[in-house]
Amino acid sequence: MVRLYAAILGDAGPLGAPARRRLLGFLLRSIPAAGVVAGAGLVTLRVFEPELQGYPQLLSLATLAVLLVSVVWRRALRAIRGVRAGYREQLELGGLFVVTSAALVQATGAGALEPPLQPVIYLVMAFLVAFLARPVGLAMVLLAMGLEAGPWWQRGAEPSALAVPLTHAGFLALFALLYHGVLAAQLKATRRAERDAVALRLREIGERAQEFRLMAPRGEAGGGPDEGGRRWIDGAVHEVEAAVRGAVEVAAAALHADTCAVFLLSTDDQRLLRRECRASTDTIAAEVPAGEGALGGAVRRASPVRLHGEVKAASYHLDGRRPGALLAVPLLDRRGGHVRGVLVADRFEPLPFTDEDERLLVTQASEILRTIASERLMEDLKQTRDEKERFFQAIERLNRATKLDEVTEVSIEVARAMMDGIDFGAVTLVEADDGPARHRVARTWSAAAGKAPALDGLTFGDEAGSLVVSAVRISASLPVAGRDAGKAAVFDADTRLKGLASIKVIPLRAQPLRAEDPPVLGTLVLGSRRPDAFGADRVRQLEVLALQAAETIQRARLFDATERLATTDGLTGLLNHRTFQGRLDEQLLAAQRYGRKLSVILCDIDHFKTVNDTYGHPVGDQVLRGVARVLSREARTTDIVARYGGEEFAVVMPETDAAGALVIAERIRERIAQLVTETSMGPLKVTMSLGVATFPDHGQEKAKLVEKADGCLYHAKRHGRNQCVAAGASRAST
Repeated sequence: MVRLYAAILGDAGPLGAPARRRLLGFLLRSIPAAGVVAGAGLVTLRVFEPELQGYPQLLSLATLAVLLVSVVWRRALRAIRGVRAGYREQLELGGLFVVTSAALVQATGAGALEPPLQPVIYLVMAFLVAFLARPVGLAMVLLAMGLEAGPWWQRGAEPSALAVPLTHAGFLALFALLYHGVLAAQLKATRRAERDAVALRLREIGERAQEFRLMAPRGEAGGGPDEGGRRWIDGAVHEVEAAVRGAVEVAAAALHADTCAVFLLSTDDQRLLRRECRASTDTIAAEVPAGEGALGGAVRRASPVRLHGEVKAASYHLDGRRPGALLAVPLLDRRGGHVRGVLVADRFEPLPFTDEDERLLVTQASEILRTIASERLMEDLKQTRDEKERFFQAIERLNRATKLDEVTEVSIEVARAMMDGIDFGAVTLVEADDGPARHRVARTWSAAAGKAPALDGLTFGDEAGSLVVSAVRISASLPVAGRDAGKAAVFDADTRLKGLASIKVIPLRAQPLRAEDPPVLGTLVLGSRRPDAFGADRVRQLEVLALQAAETIQRARLFDATERLATTDGLTGLLNHRTFQGRLDEQLLAAQRYGRKLSVILCDIDHFKTVNDTYGHPVGDQVLRGVARVLSREARTTDIVARYGGEEFAVVMPETDAAGALVIAERIRERIAQLVTETSMGPLKVTMSLGVATFPDHGQEKAKLVEKADGCLYHAKRHGRNQCVAAGASRAST
């Protein structure tokens, strides 16, 4: 009994405390959904109609109202905590709203076909469509339509009475669609207005920043600022505007001026734009020509202008009034001595400005320029920091790359990250293993995906006379400026890069490890649609990047060479014995896992010792290289070809049965028999014996499979050589 009680009512039992708690939680969570289902059923059965009303109906209606209030209260508490409503919670909330509203309308309808509270359903539907997710809102519309059709069906589904529920359903759909459409249009208009306002504000801030010379004019190299840059520009513009406002207020109060204003030169230096003004009238011009009047004189002379009497040169007064005194001080940039604008003060009474007034106004102008210089210095420091950070990140990424393909890809990516506006990138490599040097396009990237020419793998020689060839020859970056970059021969004479206005070809220079190694490993080719996109500073950074990329390429080549020495046979270029064993293990595991065939061919050159003894070991090596070339050529791309040892070779053939392997082995034997090696003693021909074994027919373990193939090879040697023998069968050819 104790064991039975523990099995049923214990913590692990079906009626234990944890199970009861889970059941209770499930029931509590299911109450709102059960209320929706029960309420919809009661409305469909017309339980809430006045002629049927009693305490059970009133209790049901009150229960629906309590459930609705509790669900709304729970949603409000969760919303305060920042928890978003899921689909289930939205369905429960919307369903209770619809069912409770339908029950209330039915209870007050007094049997009328058009109850007085019918519009409540429409309002509830508009509310739900506005605040619930679109799928949930659609479900609520369908539920409300079902609650309209249910009572009609329960009354007998008379066709003559169908017009009323159809009308109600139509109004429900119309309210939902109209409200959803109006709300969506309003939200779209609001978002558009917000975007336009943000864009206008950003444009205004950009114009102010350009006037203050805090950023380059639009269209220059470097592109627009990023999000962090925009935030800095916004703060810098506010700081400068505050300094300008303070300087104007101080000057206006100290000089007892009727007008005190700051005019800044436009980016084309043709106009003076009013940026801050304190005046007794509202007739100060928003802009004036930069070469006219007293302001133009201060700009041209780059020195203060002081006038008194009836000043006619105050062209910024639109009402034509003539001040009795005027003082204009140019805003002279300390960096280069360029005039950036004018700080002007005037007064209508004929009281001339003194030297002390001029010094005061010069001091305020200097304060404005000092603030601008400080913000510009902060921007320079920020840009320097960001550039260093990008550069260090680029070097780190390059240092992590070990494969040559990875290095070329990363080189283009880091160049794009370091410089905005790159629309084309390529890496070319110089290859001079056999014969004259050749250039190969190792990697390309284009912003116009699918529109760039297929350049990967393109090779060309020094005779092409292209920018890449010239950059490698003179070991210097070659700019293409002031000409149509699309007509330049970048790689070879037949390839043109259309749509690019600027191209930069940067050599990949590295310290040669050997005397025969070239000093330039290749080039980094970058292109942009913007003219003059590659400034001097950017080119220097890219050249440093190219140096690092060249060292990484050299390191990757050494890594590849080391890996090749570790995995291949130095004489034949085939995989060595150790690598062959590892690859055979991998292929056997795959064959075992997927239940596929795998064949192994062991090959041996007949009478190879005689070849060495008669013709010498150099000729023997020449024969081995020729046999290796035949094996590589006749084997499939999925096959693994290795030098097994001495004059023995091995071929692993995945997904190949004994018959297929024997066909390929026979083809190899025939090609070897046709191979002619020219020697000083005349042409030399050799033959080959081959043994074939297949997994799992002839062995399920590597040792057993190799032993079977070796036994077949031994059988071929013992029975005449120059033949192929498969385990379980034999085929000889002489």
